[in-house]
Amino acid sequence: MTLPAEVREKLAELELELSEGDITQKGYEKKRGKLLAPYIPQIQGVDPSLQIDNRIQGSSQAVLPGSKHNKSRAPNTRDERFRSDLHTEAVQAALAKYKERKMPMPSKRRSVLVQSSVEACTPPDTSSASEDEGSLRRQGRLATSTPYQGHSHPAVEHWFNRVIQGSSVTTTNTTAHAAFNVNAAATALADFMAHTQLGVPVNSRVSSKIQQLLNTLKRPKRPPLREFFVDDFEELLDVQQPDPNQPKPEGLQMSPLAGEPLGVVTNWPPSLPAALQRWGTTQPKSPCLTALDNAGKPVYTLTYGKLWTRSQKLAYTLLNKLSTRNEPLLMPGDRVALVFPNNDPVMFMVAFYGCLLAELVPVPIEVPLTRKDAGSQQIGFLLGSCGVTLALTTDACQKGLPKAQTGEVATFKGWPRLLWFVIDGKHVVKPPKDWHPPIREASNDIAYIEYKTSKEGSTMGITVSHSAMLAHCHALTQACGYTEGETITNVLDFKREAGLWHGVLTSVMNRMHVISIPYSLMKVNPLSWIQKVHTYKARVAVVKSRDMHWSLLAQRDQRDISLSSLRMLIVADGANPWSISSCDAFLNVFQARGLRPEVICPCASSSEAMTVAIRRPPEMGVPPPGKAVLSMGGLSHSVIRVDTEEKLSVLTVQDVGQVMPGAVVCVVRVEGTPYLCQTDEVGEICLSSGSTGVAYYGLPGMTKSNFETIPVTSSGVPISDRPFIRTSLLGFVGPDSLVFVVGKMDGLMVVSGRRHNADDVVATALAVEPMKFVYRGRIAVFSVSVLRDERIVVVAEQRPDASEEDSFQWMSRVLQAIDSIHQVGVYCLALVPANTLPKAPLGGIHISETKQRFLEGSLHPCNVLMCPHTCVTNLPKPRQKQPEVGPASMIVGNLVAGKRIAQACGRDVAQLEDNDQFLYIQDVLQWRAQATPDHPLFLVLNAKGTVASTASCLQLHKRAERVAAALMGRLNTGDHVALVYPPGIDLIATFYGCLYAGCVPVTVRPPHPQNLATTLPTVKMIVEVSKSVCVLTTQAIMKLLKSKEAAAAVDIKSWPMVLDTDDLPRKKSPQMYKPPTPEMLAYLDFSVSTTGILAGVKMSHAATSALCRSIKLQCELYPSRQIAICLDPYCGLGFALWCLCSVYSGHQSILVPPLELETNASLWLSAVSQYKVRVTFCSYSVMEMCTKGLGSQTEALRLRNVNLSCVRTCMVVAEERPRITLTQSFSKIFKDLGLSPRAVSTTFGCRVNVAICLQGTAGPDPTTVYVDMRALRHDRVRLVERGSPHSLPLMESGKILPGVKVIIANTETKGPLGDSHLGEVSHTTSTSLVIYLICLFSASHFLSSPTFVLFFPMLTSCSPAMFFFFLDLSHCPFFSAPFFPPVRFSLGQTSSWWLWSWRDLSRRPWTWWPWSQTLSWRSTTSL
Repeated sequence: MTLPAEVREKLAELELELSEGDITQKGYEKKRGKLLAPYIPQIQGVDPSLQIDNRIQGSSQAVLPGSKHNKSRAPNTRDERFRSDLHTEAVQAALAKYKERKMPMPSKRRSVLVQSSVEACTPPDTSSASEDEGSLRRQGRLATSTPYQGHSHPAVEHWFNRVIQGSSVTTTNTTAHAAFNVNAAATALADFMAHTQLGVPVNSRVSSKIQQLLNTLKRPKRPPLREFFVDDFEELLDVQQPDPNQPKPEGLQMSPLAGEPLGVVTNWPPSLPAALQRWGTTQPKSPCLTALDNAGKPVYTLTYGKLWTRSQKLAYTLLNKLSTRNEPLLMPGDRVALVFPNNDPVMFMVAFYGCLLAELVPVPIEVPLTRKDAGSQQIGFLLGSCGVTLALTTDACQKGLPKAQTGEVATFKGWPRLLWFVIDGKHVVKPPKDWHPPIREASNDIAYIEYKTSKEGSTMGITVSHSAMLAHCHALTQACGYTEGETITNVLDFKREAGLWHGVLTSVMNRMHVISIPYSLMKVNPLSWIQKVHTYKARVAVVKSRDMHWSLLAQRDQRDISLSSLRMLIVADGANPWSISSCDAFLNVFQARGLRPEVICPCASSSEAMTVAIRRPPEMGVPPPGKAVLSMGGLSHSVIRVDTEEKLSVLTVQDVGQVMPGAVVCVVRVEGTPYLCQTDEVGEICLSSGSTGVAYYGLPGMTKSNFETIPVTSSGVPISDRPFIRTSLLGFVGPDSLVFVVGKMDGLMVVSGRRHNADDVVATALAVEPMKFVYRGRIAVFSVSVLRDERIVVVAEQRPDASEEDSFQWMSRVLQAIDSIHQVGVYCLALVPANTLPKAPLGGIHISETKQRFLEGSLHPCNVLMCPHTCVTNLPKPRQKQPEVGPASMIVGNLVAGKRIAQACGRDVAQLEDNDQFLYIQDVLQWRAQATPDHPLFLVLNAKGTVASTASCLQLHKRAERVAAALMGRLNTGDHVALVYPPGIDLIATFYGCLYAGCVPVTVRPPHPQNLATTLPTVKMIVEVSKSVCVLTTQAIMKLLKSKEAAAAVDIKSWPMVLDTDDLPRKKSPQMYKPPTPEMLAYLDFSVSTTGILAGVKMSHAATSALCRSIKLQCELYPSRQIAICLDPYCGLGFALWCLCSVYSGHQSILVPPLELETNASLWLSAVSQYKVRVTFCSYSVMEMCTKGLGSQTEALRLRNVNLSCVRTCMVVAEERPRITLTQSFSKIFKDLGLSPRAVSTTFGCRVNVAICLQGTAGPDPTTVYVDMRALRHDRVRLVERGSPHSLPLMESGKILPGVKVIIANTETKGPLGDSHLGEVSHTTSTSLVIYLICLFSASHFLSSPTFVLFFPMLTSCSPAMFFFFLDLSHCPFFSAPFFPPVRFSLGQTSSWWLWSWRDLSRRPWTWWPWSQTLSWRSTTSL
């Protein structure tokens, strides 16, 4: 049987589409089935009983009659997801070329009746098979049932007849089943034609080439195994050798130090609730706690009787009156959050003991004041991991919490959904007389969970058992000599650590009276705690060295103060290096007022081990306090060397007393196996006791490493069977069994092999005239990783009245002091405005959050001093030239290139459609207003998800006419007009109104009303640089531009003419402006880079039309389409998609302003689901906002019927390398809402060409490859497998747009590079290029010239002389720092800029600059 010529030609077209990836396998089979359907009934005479046995085993076999796809699709309906009318145009053009050359059409199919050479030579890849491999294997299965014997093939004819007959005589099935049988027969017919040469030529070169490339990408050559285990550290960096003269420990191995045994108390309560019950019933009127207001006046005194009865009421209410669906909300052992402010210790104490009586586990946390509190998200993660569902608080505290629109407490970022319960008197119920809380003996069950923030900023929960809590109270009572009825003044946070241990737990155990001093009172009156000691004749005070320092500043105002009643002044942070100076200064001032020297008792503690050591009061007969003067140089090598105080580089530390009763202490080495230290060696203090924390809640791995340490001797023998707990304290055991602490693990910084403590550096900086320049002594010291080593960063808050010159002098002196005392260089010293560093709950600096902001570039310092030359000493070695250059290669700079040039271009622009006949975008709008006046073009949504405004073709045209009529009488042709509008229809209408009037529009982001000082100068700069003669805006923004607040930021009198377009008259413009040539200027595209540089691009009418045409072809945009856009509409591809493409292509754009997502994070996804959008565009910031804000709300979104299964393509618009981690997280999180993991793709563009690569809607899925980072250093691209050492994942940035050509070029010679190295992974099909963005860097010293990857895009109607580059600062050894030296860029003789780049690269880690052939690069060598 011979098919007609036109059918064979169409079959060949389908084969070409399939071979080029322009159609899916499923679509190919459907179209082929339709072509062959009329010829199937012509063959008869086959037994119907054979139809099942001989059905083809092709791809149609996957579509069985019982599958879910058969239930909804009619037999002849097209799959709308893969509809692509635009591909027909490309196929027609390809066919015309083939006809001109008179060449046979290529076919993807190969004869399966004989084994192909590719199949014979290429081993099978079972890891991941593509459609092409699958088709070949399916044909291989077919060959097993059709043996081929020479050129006569009766068996083939018999098989052919059986398959056709078997597919056509089945009439009892449903219509859908019959349709799929027809498709199966059509598949068999086409395969038979291709394999028996019934008229379709066969060309195997395309298939073999694609198959070879697939094998290359999927199974790259494995490097030798030894290369996986050779670290390139020594290859790239100079490794500093240890100093042979550095001090080393010389003492003997230390012995574990045991504290005195715990005494036996005959009348000791069996548990803490039992102690409360005793005092509440026997001493009900005895005072327990006195709370003060912000004026220092007593507000309420809680007696032990009141504490007992109120705790009983709360316990009964929690267990019996809270329920959900007739089931108790809480069961014994459940965790409950305690959210109480620091000025309400009474309600916290009631809640804490109420939970203990109810056998619940309290989890005290800080009150979240805003949704952006430092560390608030980590607290939420802790609550989620603990399974907390209920939060206890007070009525006043709940009213102060942020509220949602419904009036309920807002869900904080990262927090689980909580039920808030107010424990004030009217909300709790009095228990019946026969109900009594269970009072049991102390057990190993969890009593409470205390949170701790690590050095990296993560929050962990430390569990404390009932027995450990009781033992700790016993040890503190014995060590401090507490007696019944004593009065204690507590300045610390009563929710955690020493404030909780002394002021809430041990005080109740001993029936003590606690005077709680709130932090808010200390800020107003630093002497308040001393006054209360004097007033209440307190015997004990628990403070920090900070409180002692503040009291020194205000002590002159008080004369009649006596501290003679104090027998213990517990300094909770006595381990800090500056505590000794505060203690000495405090003693010198207040010794004349009754303070005895032996009263000051510093202690050392940690959240895990609780109290480690404390100096005993003098009446307990302990040795006198000790003081050690240690060499800083020796401490940096973990060696103890006693020095004299006359030297500068010494550290004076005081002892923290003796080990706690019943505890054993040893000192082990910080890294590696916990070997015991020598007697003159500094290590980490470990503690073994029954009064410590038990574990990190839900973290068994970290628990084992921290809570179950087994110290060993130098010979490897364990010193004890009992596990020890790492305390995170660095110290040693001195004479008289005194414990000395010299630092903490959280503040440890290892720079060039030497250890430095952040607290020591802070103390040094504070010693350099802190009162004149540092605001309230707020200094943060931390380290950042640069060139595989830690570098020290100092950030301080500057006083508002400090001048810039004085601040720099102070900074210089601080650098000198740190260098001379610590012998270490400071990488960066930054001063920020007062009250801008993130705060901890009690007012201190949140170190981890400060470090995160520094790395993100969001600190915004007012004075910066960079000294990289003093601290970075392991610079990269110079790059080696490549050896063994053969005669067939060409050398381009240091790069050896192959013969083929690394270049590619997008497919040719298809033949013109109706709107393509217009050369100007404004003509397209006029044509659409006449042809389809009521067709909707734009739909803008507000934060509530409702439609804010719409515009059809005619409506947009009419509004643009009114704008043009208003401009024609005032402006001349060619004048520049600034459009300052919020995202919406007004911006689009005024843009086309300017084009109607012959003006050049310039879109400008409006200033932020709450941040005029920063945003308004940018608006003014764009208006001035663009030479705009008029500003079009709304009434509200016009008032803002001329307000008093704006006058403080800019000169409001220098604004050009400002016109309000809110109420323009309905007046038609006399005549539309017609540009004389398409090369005339259409609009200006201005944007401000991350380095603060204002860059503008001139866009002609021809370039605008070409850009729209390319996007239309790539995305398959039609008037029947709807797309959702969540981008800023002011520059780049965001502006093109927002304002241009809908008018050009006629599709409806659903516009979602990104600013609205700050109010409603689910707005974009809800809009996509509501309108069933198939194509949507967003930015990385939008994707990150959805990932972080909605990550825990997918179930709630699903219940609101948010379904993302309709999304076929979600494209991220950016000018950077694809963020693989973010896109993968986005896909995984919203997979439960139906989002396909293959839907997310990326685009790629720059300032000069806003769109170069775009994934499109019908292209194959974006691919990811892994390259060797060591090869990148030498300008090579070597593919490695996933998970290989030194591998860098690179995700495809998209397919090149139609009409775009790309060349990879060398930066020095401007010559093209060969694809044998850099282009090795480029080609995926014969006409498209996959671009992977790679940063290549070469540095022999700080200011060496980098090597970049350049592209020469030649978009239609754009100047081919323009090209651009990109630079990834985060991967360059020196530029990975938050700063880089000032760089001067000179554009010919016209202009030059000095760039001081504060790295604001958390959102855009790639920086772009336009570049021309006359551009020169120079770097300064000093600051």
